[in-house]
Amino acid sequence: MKTNKDIAELLDEPACEHNKKEKSGCAKPKPGSAAGGCAFDGAQIALLPIADVAHIVHGPIACAGSSWDNRGTRSSGPDLYRIGMTTDLTEQDIVMGRSEKRLFHAIKQAIETYNPPAVFVYNTCVPALVGDDINATCKEAAERWGVPVVPIDSAGFYGTKNLGNRIAADAMLNHVVGTRDPDPLPPGTERPGIKVHDVNLVGEYNIAGEFWHVLPLLDELGLRVLCTLSGDARFREVQTMHKAEVNMMVCSKAMLNVARRMEKDYKTPWFEGSFYGITDTSQSLRDFAKVIDDPDLTERTEALIAREEARIRAALAPWRERLKGKRVLLFTGGVKSWSVISALQDLGMVVVATGTKKSTEEDKARIRELMGEDTLMIEDGSPKALLKVVHDYKADILIAGGRNMYTALKAKIPFLDINQEREFGYAGYEGMLELVRQLALTLESPVWESVRAPMPWRVGALAKPVTSETVEPALKIQAA
Repeated sequence: MKTNKDIAELLDEPACEHNKKEKSGCAKPKPGSAAGGCAFDGAQIALLPIADVAHIVHGPIACAGSSWDNRGTRSSGPDLYRIGMTTDLTEQDIVMGRSEKRLFHAIKQAIETYNPPAVFVYNTCVPALVGDDINATCKEAAERWGVPVVPIDSAGFYGTKNLGNRIAADAMLNHVVGTRDPDPLPPGTERPGIKVHDVNLVGEYNIAGEFWHVLPLLDELGLRVLCTLSGDARFREVQTMHKAEVNMMVCSKAMLNVARRMEKDYKTPWFEGSFYGITDTSQSLRDFAKVIDDPDLTERTEALIAREEARIRAALAPWRERLKGKRVLLFTGGVKSWSVISALQDLGMVVVATGTKKSTEEDKARIRELMGEDTLMIEDGSPKALLKVVHDYKADILIAGGRNMYTALKAKIPFLDINQEREFGYAGYEGMLELVRQLALTLESPVWESVRAPMPWRVGALAKPVTSETVEPALKIQAA
């Protein structure tokens, strides 16, 4: 179980924007702060996209029940990560002191049934409270079956989802990264005059397969992605991360400790970027070339950007005319609160307000840079507050997470899902085409005209007295 000192060290992230203030360190967890996602939730969603690993949740069934495919990430191969494995602890297991034994047998069953390259064990509140030593159990299981078993001490009561992300990253750095070297380039893949550079992407989860829009661009430039932590990743790829020439933080401050510690331990430089929108995608490609400092790579990067921007802007032109001037209320968290703004502004849309509930101070600074100092930043995500902003600022569409969908639909407001549950990928140049397509389909759907129109049986009802002659036809229409 983690001590207060361990948690304080994870919260006090030197590379985080909060440490530039007088009071260093990120905010300590407050009662109720885990309601939007606890530390266990954060740890699991950060590592679950590692597709070939057996992910075991050590705790009661409620922590992992009905959890098949509970993450919107996509895999190009293995689908073991989609299976929700749990030790399913009961009251009897706790009272009789056999929860560690259940964990040991769960690891055995996972290895013998699926033969994974590694097993990840996530600690939860109940075993942490009763004092289960998952580190010792995992070590014994690894020695017994010769398969790496990685303990991730992520009890929910430790704090928020963001802290859980850092706990997961810390586990990878302590137990996995640096345990093997990358494979050599396959014979016949070399291209004359192009030097291959190895890179990592940290905080890229391949939601709805959107990273596959970006990967061909990196391949063309000769940038070999050793690992995306953790979208469509494999365990053997995470092991090789220490050999990269540069790390890119992709739209995620949650795993900032990976970039900072790898810079300290392996001298790997890093930068933060985004693949949402034309402007940010081009800038991220330029940043790779700038940090690697290869003149040939820089020249080829500029040529690729010029070609792709010309192509995508031509394809977006007819869509842009349809969306230009439309007003958007963007309510999401973290870096999407600013990175998606750039994509929408590329389309000529007006973002009237953005949510900042899970945003850092640096995220808020980016928002002000994009939208101006007087921009409206929303902390309150209640239905009443969101609908008030929509009404006051005359927003045409709400772009938010799935939990806000019914708020918008009940208020007859067009809605587009932007969070991890979405079915469409919006990253890269190709992702912009998908984004405009979905925005246009949502805004221009004929359903809005229909649902906003007065009900047929009420048209002119106020001008007529309520009698049996006026009520009976309306009741017949309603019944039909």
